[in-house]
Amino acid sequence: MATPAPSADGFAAQNPLTLLTLDELRQRSSVKWRMHPPDVLPLWVAEQDVPLAPPVADALRRAIDLGDTGYAHGTAYAEALGEFAARRWGWHDFRVDHTRVVPDVMMGVVEALRLVTDLGDAVVVCSPVYPPFYAFVSHAGRQVIEAPLGPDLRMDPAALDEAFRRARACGRRPAFLLCNPHNPTGVVHRRDELEAVAELAGRHRLRVISDEIHAPLVLPGTHFTPYLTVAGAQNAFALTSASKAWNLAGLKAALAVAGPQAAADLERLPEEVSHGPSHLGVIAHTAAFRAGGPWLDLLLGGLDGNRTLLATLLAKHLPSVKYHRPEGTYLAWLDCTGLGIATEQPDGEPGVASDVAGPAKMFLDRARVALSSGHVFGSGGAGFVRLNFATSPTILTDAVTRMGRAVDAHHPSAG
Repeated sequence: MATPAPSADGFAAQNPLTLLTLDELRQRSSVKWRMHPPDVLPLWVAEQDVPLAPPVADALRRAIDLGDTGYAHGTAYAEALGEFAARRWGWHDFRVDHTRVVPDVMMGVVEALRLVTDLGDAVVVCSPVYPPFYAFVSHAGRQVIEAPLGPDLRMDPAALDEAFRRARACGRRPAFLLCNPHNPTGVVHRRDELEAVAELAGRHRLRVISDEIHAPLVLPGTHFTPYLTVAGAQNAFALTSASKAWNLAGLKAALAVAGPQAAADLERLPEEVSHGPSHLGVIAHTAAFRAGGPWLDLLLGGLDGNRTLLATLLAKHLPSVKYHRPEGTYLAWLDCTGLGIATEQPDGEPGVASDVAGPAKMFLDRARVALSSGHVFGSGGAGFVRLNFATSPTILTDAVTRMGRAVDAHHPSAG
């Protein structure tokens, strides 16, 4: 039996990442723990190795005890997000009436694209980027244009300008799908960078849709800026949820938020879209934003510690791997091109191919550590891996130690 989650009275002194053992985690039936055989340490998909935050668990238990498993209703979710945004980000003019509940962030992105673009229109993304950006945009009948990140892994204004120009030439109503904070690099965009995006979008007449699912996961030393709070972003959309920060991927519910000039567009969102979110999901996300702040602070402290631990482990066991210290998320984007490992990619479009390749395949086969393969993140991803460090320091240490031994055995000069 898994260790019970700490009580609401006692959780404030405990790092959530240290509360579950590997044996307990292996009892989970989610994709992270069932995709690979039991001898594999899974540090790939964005699930955290934590118990539920006590306020979330309490809210769900109350709903189950009441049989409160009907259809979602009301604005409590948006109200809770507004309160959280004011406390954490200084977003004091958040408008509850400019929100709609959607099934999850990526479905919300698709619905927003349907509101502001047409079939065949271009959608710009900053590669390498979250693989579903490619898949969902393509499946929605839009075409993807890449604006590669700069060498510092930050948005490149010149690349954006050129991509926006190409997007405008490709169709009547282009858009930019922003990842804020950026997945997989962990970069948290600064206000001046977002203002530059808004200026370029206005000049080229593109609509911006900002995926802000990782917004609560900004680590110490950095501040998150909601895109809708920057000058020039009034006609944009943001999509967010408590999914990543409180580990609620299996409890579907997200919010689409419109800027003041996009509110009329949001009114055109089909009513049936609101049928997709789970009532229990809405309850869980609402509780997370409203009462989960103290638990989140403990998590952020643990992630900060793991971020530093990972740097130490890589320096010791994989010195040829380049590590760009993430400012947010719990994802590390590791440059393995110096390991001398072939980076051949399987056939398939960016974001669609499911097979691991290059360094990720070597680490899976030889170290029994599952990582996300860089090639599925689009241009600039080959030779990289994405590592999820939202796990215990013990598991993280074991994983990187295994990876170092595998590299030494595979190519001694690289270690």
